[in-house]
Amino acid sequence: MSVTRKLIASRELMINLTLRELRTKYKRSVLGWTWSLINPLATALIYTLVFSFFLKVQAPPGEPSGLTSFPLFLLCALLPFQFFNNGIYTGLGALIANSNLIKKASFPRSVLVISSILSLAVNLIIELGVLCIILLLAGNFVLPWIPIVLFLVFIELLFVVGISLTVSVWNVYFRDLQYLVAIALQFLFYLTPVVYPITLVPKKVDLLGISIPLREIYRLNPLVRMVEAFRDALYNLRFPAWGTVAYLLVWAIGMIVFGFWVFGRLEPRLAEEV
Repeated sequence: MSVTRKLIASRELMINLTLRELRTKYKRSVLGWTWSLINPLATALIYTLVFSFFLKVQAPPGEPSGLTSFPLFLLCALLPFQFFNNGIYTGLGALIANSNLIKKASFPRSVLVISSILSLAVNLIIELGVLCIILLLAGNFVLPWIPIVLFLVFIELLFVVGISLTVSVWNVYFRDLQYLVAIALQFLFYLTPVVYPITLVPKKVDLLGISIPLREIYRLNPLVRMVEAFRDALYNLRFPAWGTVAYLLVWAIGMIVFGFWVFGRLEPRLAEEV
């Protein structure tokens, strides 16, 4: 509760820092915010060429939407995963990037991390809005599912903020963490069904005569459930399984509580360490 009160008291600072991130993101670039749309579309095009044309990965038809489009199947998962990826990496360096501000003023340092993630969340909402327009043009009537998508964005926001608070403060004390996180994010991308359907993961494998439920173990990764939920709402046009939503909520709440706890333990010495 004390953390909540501090954040509420610092809401104006948080809003201003978020607006600063938004203003400076594409400052002096010719295309400006258009890059926020070009980047995911270019990435989707590259992965579509590699996985759909060369590796022959087929997008499953949406159930019950009936949509069959590998680029749209890819984008429905790629956008939330990129938010996770960019959020963790941006939050990781937020304290070090604002070291001068930390040394000069007294305020909740967690605001620096949260504002950097909020600016990316605004970007994600814009990208999802464009994706919804494309889906509508493709015949997928996603309008009734937009509130569910926004709720999933909120859940992912809590999840990313929780992890970012943890790694950002650890990174101040252990600078090699940023390189370890970069490697871990690469592994997570291929351990999450972004560029391939989850049906390619075997349900069971035999190891030394023991049957292992590989797909169930694979789905313990919260990012797997996250991209599944976004695909259900946007691509399949169906409500994500209640078990999936509950699982994601538990992870999000757990990570945000853990993140603030770790941050609170290490925050007092931040001005000395940065």
